[in-house]
Amino acid sequence: MRYQSTRDKTKRVSASGAILQGISSEGGLFVPEKLPELSVQRLEKMVGQDYIQRAQGILADFLSDFSQEEIARCLQNAYGSGSFSSAKIAPLSRLGQDAYLLELWHGPTCAFKDMALQLLPQLMAASVEKSGGKEEIVILVATSGDTGKAALEGFRDVPGIRIVVFYPEEGVSPLQKLQMATQEGENVFVAAIQGNFDDAQTGVKRLFTDREVLEKLQAKNQIFSSANSINWGRLLPQIVYYVSAYCDLVQEEQIALGDPVNICVPTGNFGNILAAYYAKRMGLPVQKLICASNRNNVLADFIATGAYDRNRPFYATTSPSMDILVSSNLERLLFDLMDEDDAKIHDLMRRLETEGRYIVSPQVLLRLQADFAGGFCDEAQTADAIRRIYDRYSYLCDPHTAVAVSVYEQYRAKSADDTKTILVSTASPFKFPHSVLSALGEDPAGLDEFQIAERLERISGRSMPKQLSDLREKPIRFTECFAKDQMDRALERIL
Repeated sequence: MRYQSTRDKTKRVSASGAILQGISSEGGLFVPEKLPELSVQRLEKMVGQDYIQRAQGILADFLSDFSQEEIARCLQNAYGSGSFSSAKIAPLSRLGQDAYLLELWHGPTCAFKDMALQLLPQLMAASVEKSGGKEEIVILVATSGDTGKAALEGFRDVPGIRIVVFYPEEGVSPLQKLQMATQEGENVFVAAIQGNFDDAQTGVKRLFTDREVLEKLQAKNQIFSSANSINWGRLLPQIVYYVSAYCDLVQEEQIALGDPVNICVPTGNFGNILAAYYAKRMGLPVQKLICASNRNNVLADFIATGAYDRNRPFYATTSPSMDILVSSNLERLLFDLMDEDDAKIHDLMRRLETEGRYIVSPQVLLRLQADFAGGFCDEAQTADAIRRIYDRYSYLCDPHTAVAVSVYEQYRAKSADDTKTILVSTASPFKFPHSVLSALGEDPAGLDEFQIAERLERISGRSMPKQLSDLREKPIRFTECFAKDQMDRALERIL
């Protein structure tokens, strides 16, 4: 399996090369030259397997320069080390007659990013061994909240690797900020920027291709890589949990093998739902992919009209991990929808950078809408979904999951589509206690995050995860904040 760049198909690398490099030298994203096939017969074999066994088969198709033993070791270190609180790794919870919440937040940082970022460091360490390189790897991360902490935790004290995380100072929840500011590890660095997530993401992408910065790195025998979902090694593990969730539904006799399902994903950067799209393209019986946005509804508008336009107000919402107007992984989808025309992709991305918008052809829009439906909800609808889910099912969910539920309900009412649906639950409700408690009609005024969490515990009968409650006692390590156009200087000083 080889990988090519979305902006220059002549740039081809191995799987380990794609993982190490993160992003192509001209700014394109690596994608597999061909997707493996997931037949009904293969799915039938997977039904009786556990999560790690299912992942082994899927990863082996994509990581052709890794041995079976290397993949098995990486998976065991990521998922078999006791860092996940559920033996199923990604369990399903039923929500009504036809909906199932795929809980992706049972890892060490209580967010879905753990699903990939517990595995990526293992894959990267193995890739370093294959390359025979002697350089120190510098992982650059832009985060809207969950990716930063998950990456910091995954790469903590990994030999030969440093990790630098940039986050928007006012664009993450208090607990997300505390998770990053207290991060342990000798090789980790965290800095806030004055701006939003798009500013952080744009700055990181610019650093990857800044010749002066790269020359300074080379002089220090260092190279860049990424832990954001622009790195194929981040996206690949996400394909696994969609296949596994489908197999669990079959195993639990909720569907018959071959029955179609819909998948509804709350997303901002488009990586999580893109993994579901790849699973569908491989042969997973998926009917519709429902893209759920918050008030920053650039993706919902794009799916409806074919016009992608980031020239719009940016809103800080109660679902901050989705507060994004430049969805990086959409580039990979467009590459597929436009028959791998790298010149057209290069032009679209240039237009996005210089003009802030682009429009796809009517033919591409039809292909997009054949697989995707889009929707969004505002803050009031998000809070209402949290309250209704709790009142109806005694289930406590976070604001991002509530966005998925609200958009799913809108889609079903509009389309009358009663296909059984997997709704992605991306974070523990205790990561956003202020928003959740407010949605339940309680006034959190005057309480800190931990006092609010204690009230949530009393109301719901559920306990705050220990990895969150322990933050109360941890010392603050990182407090610096930089202007968004000073990220290169911040990086130079940090390194």
